[in-house]
Amino acid sequence: MSFRRHRRDAQREAARLDEPVREAGALAKKLGLDPYPVNYWVVNYDEMNQLIAYGGFQERYPHWRWGMTYDRQRKTDQFGMGKAFEIVNNDDPANAFLQESNSLADQKAVITHVEAHSDFFKNNQWFGLFSDEGQFAAAAMLERHAQTIERYVQNPDISRDDVEKFIDAVLCLEDTIDQHRTIREAAADEDGRIPEDIRAQLDSLDISDDVRREVFDDAWLEQVEEAEREAAKLTDPRKDVLAYVREHGMRYDEETGKAEEMEPWQKDVLDMLREEAYYFAAQKMTKVMNEGWAAYWESLMLGDERFAGTDEFITYADHQSRVLGSPGLNPYKLGKELWEYIENSTNRAEVADKLLRVTGVTWRNFHETVDFDEVQEHLRADPAIDGVSADSLDELSELGPDDPRVDHETLDRALSGDDSLDLDAYPWKLLTYEGLAERHYSLVKSQNRGFLSRIRRSELEQLSRYMFDDEVYDSVEDALADVDKTAGWDRMREIRESHNDVTFLDAFLSEEFVRANHYFAYEYSQSSQQFRVSSSEYRDVKKKLLFQFTNFGKPTIAVYDGNFDNRGELLLGHQYNGVILDMKQAKGVLERVYHLWGRPVNLMTITKEFDEHEVEVARRRGREPTPEERAIRIRYDGESFEEHDLDPELEARIAAGEVDYDTKPDDWL
Repeated sequence: MSFRRHRRDAQREAARLDEPVREAGALAKKLGLDPYPVNYWVVNYDEMNQLIAYGGFQERYPHWRWGMTYDRQRKTDQFGMGKAFEIVNNDDPANAFLQESNSLADQKAVITHVEAHSDFFKNNQWFGLFSDEGQFAAAAMLERHAQTIERYVQNPDISRDDVEKFIDAVLCLEDTIDQHRTIREAAADEDGRIPEDIRAQLDSLDISDDVRREVFDDAWLEQVEEAEREAAKLTDPRKDVLAYVREHGMRYDEETGKAEEMEPWQKDVLDMLREEAYYFAAQKMTKVMNEGWAAYWESLMLGDERFAGTDEFITYADHQSRVLGSPGLNPYKLGKELWEYIENSTNRAEVADKLLRVTGVTWRNFHETVDFDEVQEHLRADPAIDGVSADSLDELSELGPDDPRVDHETLDRALSGDDSLDLDAYPWKLLTYEGLAERHYSLVKSQNRGFLSRIRRSELEQLSRYMFDDEVYDSVEDALADVDKTAGWDRMREIRESHNDVTFLDAFLSEEFVRANHYFAYEYSQSSQQFRVSSSEYRDVKKKLLFQFTNFGKPTIAVYDGNFDNRGELLLGHQYNGVILDMKQAKGVLERVYHLWGRPVNLMTITKEFDEHEVEVARRRGREPTPEERAIRIRYDGESFEEHDLDPELEARIAAGEVDYDTKPDDWL
């Protein structure tokens, strides 16, 4: 995919956006963000759709999936079902693309959104799992892969159909990786490896199996085969299915009717696609956090800090409301609301901590003693900070030379008549991080009024449990003067560094949040044959959400045996969590996995079966029928499927237990 860099429209748009890009980056840093440098590229409508199809990169390997994605995106926009405003990739430096036909309001929204994304890319630990592998240059890696696979496609000795068929098979397994470890750590697992001394002897001999049997005696060959069988047995399931297939997979040769070693090009393609799967894993693992983070800071910069001009704000507000109002499970909305809740609850805990240190205030009498209207007034920003502008320089000067909320260097420049600052458009330049935190303190915003008074007695009791210096202040005013107004933002940055979506939801999706934001769970009703609200209870909602984000929202599949039943068959297991597989899709995946294994493949899972009479009785009585769970093993031999009851011992290894969201690095535990 190429970009016409010297197009006049693109040049004009780039010139128009030079100032917003520069100032948005400066504001992001003032707000405590620390993004990768961002390269912005101006593209046309068609180029933007190509980039979206390619996952934000200019060149990808040849495959039909890109054309399908491009066509879907183009039609989505054409029929008014959704417009793409931004795309940015995780790289150092990051690359972001701006559509030249967008309004200035939309461009500013994209730029501020991108700066927050880039901060998340740089500082989130899960993105770091990939970037720590070496020099971080994702675009160069993907371009290198694209060119290598293109050479295989063009090679007259390799069938293009074989390459595409092989890629299809690998892509069915692209999410079956050990997403909580680096790609090297996942590949370094010693389970499933032939002992090195035997491997070295075999690898040094470039001869067929038939010749081996003529050259070597049966005892030595039996030693090798036994080593291979033992190596394929696993004490624990291997989550990185792609790595296991790379180590032990073969290809079924239709001419010989036997499983043969993979061709060198096949191993190379598998390695490249596995590396890409690990690169994109962090984005899938942090969709809610990342999009919510970007939406939060975009809203603060364009709305609260007025980075959008007066004539641009209505356009921006309309477009953001559409993004946040999209139906279904919306990661932008859920993420933004959770970040705001974290900010509010952190600030509330900080304020409550100070109030509990006022003489006469305890956790028992807190709600009766504290005048929350008075607290609200004392928490408001200093008028000089709240109303900062080019006309308030004298008021800022009166705060004193040591006030940490004021950027004194910029103030001195402004007082000396430096017109290059443009304080009418960018008054935030006069404030520091501390000043901006006070200016945008969450608890005094109108939409959060009442949040402090809703603090529960249990939380107050917990705050005061280890509070030994509980009579520090004589008045509420004195206590609130010591409130750290950066606490919420500081806490948000800490969380941004260490969590992924599952741990994020597990830790911060509280009962208070679910009730305040009216979340509920729904499911398909067997009796009514339609979807219905199943529960609005906090634990049910949380459990449902965790299911949807564990393992990218995909079924968790692992390798349980590479020599099942001592016949060289692959045994995969669905780590069942109460949600059944789509059997049609599961069988389709097994057909493709067969091409990577070269021998029969098996999948263990648990199904739910409903008795027709029980369903009818339940429908009449207005309740749901109780399904019967059945553990099965599906076997595919290259031609047909067989279904077997699963051995109890194997059933116990995949049966549902607690929700599997053990997604923290070992050093956290």
